[in-house]
Amino acid sequence: MPKTKRAKDDKAAKAAKAAESAKGSSQVKPPQSAKLSKKAREADEKGLDFARAWVEFPDPADDEQVFRCDLTWLTSRWNCIFGSGCQGIQAGRADDGCCTLGAHFSDEDDEKRVAGHVARLTPDIWQHHDEGRKHGWVSEDEDGDRQTRPFQGSCIFQNRPGFAGGAGCSLHILALKEGREPLETKPDVCWQLPVRRTYDWIDRPDDTRVLQVSIGEYDRRGWGPGGHDLHWWCTSATSAHGAGDPVYVSYRPELTELMGKAGYDRLVELCEQRLAAQLPLVAPHPADPVD
Repeated sequence: MPKTKRAKDDKAAKAAKAAESAKGSSQVKPPQSAKLSKKAREADEKGLDFARAWVEFPDPADDEQVFRCDLTWLTSRWNCIFGSGCQGIQAGRADDGCCTLGAHFSDEDDEKRVAGHVARLTPDIWQHHDEGRKHGWVSEDEDGDRQTRPFQGSCIFQNRPGFAGGAGCSLHILALKEGREPLETKPDVCWQLPVRRTYDWIDRPDDTRVLQVSIGEYDRRGWGPGGHDLHWWCTSATSAHGAGDPVYVSYRPELTELMGKAGYDRLVELCEQRLAAQLPLVAPHPADPVD
């Protein structure tokens, strides 16, 4: 695992800021989609501040690194409900999910990797294939940072409802078609959400230093100040907490990529110990269903 590589945390903040400024735009007609009323949407989301159970353990594959993992989040019953109840991060665009703004690349390697998969996209699975080939699929934000190009109100790789090749991310569809994990074809920020990995150097009393890798929930605060202005966010929504498997199971490929196999295997042991403990759990996720 490349422990020195990290996503640019300010990208999400810029994206949230762009979402706020886009609220007044009338250039694109919002798609028709089932949506919750403001009152129901607010009732759906729980607050950000609640008790969490964290665990810290050494990385079995690297004695200079420790993991700090949020067991409240990783053992929660969250699951992605894109296309089946997702309200979207921008009002009136539920069908976009969290793809409204496009995705910033974490670095040059991220963009290069995605480009290799874009080259295999065909018109039958990418609705905007001709547009992307003719005018490009990368753009720069106001700070000159590169991202997937927004087109007609959402990421250029997002197929709209009704497209014969399937609605949603064309890079995701490509991965499934080829028998790959979507994390192989999609930008880093896309496949990592809503898991957040952060890094901190910890100076210990014995003058040693260790890299602490935190694995937790990408809640509204993860987006920066603008995260509080998002129309809706799934990690705190009760409607997105009904999965049969907890996050540490359903996100096995992503967590393995973020932590390495040895780190993930140890995480599984700790999560299983937590769930096997006598109920009720200490610090359950407030958005989870009550047994």
